[in-house]
Amino acid sequence: MTAAVGDGAGGALAEGPGASGRGAPGARWAWPILLASAVLEAGWACALSASAGFTVLAPSVLFLVTVVASTVGLGIAMRHIPTGTAYAVWTSVGTVLTVVYSVAMGHESISWLKALFLACIVSCVVGLKQLDSHASGKVNGEAVVNPAA
Repeated sequence: MTAAVGDGAGGALAEGPGASGRGAPGARWAWPILLASAVLEAGWACALSASAGFTVLAPSVLFLVTVVASTVGLGIAMRHIPTGTAYAVWTSVGTVLTVVYSVAMGHESISWLKALFLACIVSCVVGLKQLDSHASGKVNGEAVVNPAA
């Protein structure tokens, strides 16, 4: 299956299975949508736990709503962010937020080693975001100019 994405300005189309559509108008929303989806992922993980195997109605319904919304958001973000990067960020941010919630609610303990490893996950997510920015020709939102070109 191939994708064709316009650059939003009437330019050429990027085609192929890896077409990222970085120039498309919705591209600037890809990362915020991905992060919101990761928050929803943490929400559905916590709701799933609270549902006690789908025996408690409210958390079961919350699980169903958030799992669908989270997955839809991931799919939308993947129009503009490479699949591996988007999925890694989605699961990593969701994991960290789930642990933070569990610790805050007293369901899980925290040690300095666990905190260190969670900080490593967060730093890897930041690194992936920076790599995506470089691949799209932008650093901190600014266009990168290649003097050799």
